[in-house]
Amino acid sequence: MSSKMYELMRVNPKFQQLVTRRGRYAWTLAAIVLTMFYGFVMVVAFKPASLGQPIAEGSMLTTGVFVELFMFIFFWALTALYVRRANTEFDALTEEIVMDAWKETK
Repeated sequence: MSSKMYELMRVNPKFQQLVTRRGRYAWTLAAIVLTMFYGFVMVVAFKPASLGQPIAEGSMLTTGVFVELFMFIFFWALTALYVRRANTEFDALTEEIVMDAWKETK
């Protein structure tokens, strides 16, 4: 691609829309992940005994293991959500931006 085409894409209002939407979504997901990690670390630091409690009477599964398993699955789900949105909304918008720039250069 030529530098003219890159410039046409950068000045396209759809590009700013893409950057804003993608950035807001990524920062929201990052805040969720960081909050959960920070919260878990705070529980480990200030209430470690609560993570050692069994889930049920006589169970070998503790609250800490359950919480970590939940976090692991939840973070995979967040990743899947991001990939799904990136492959649909963000990629479609990117294609529109490229096609608009391509049409303007012809």
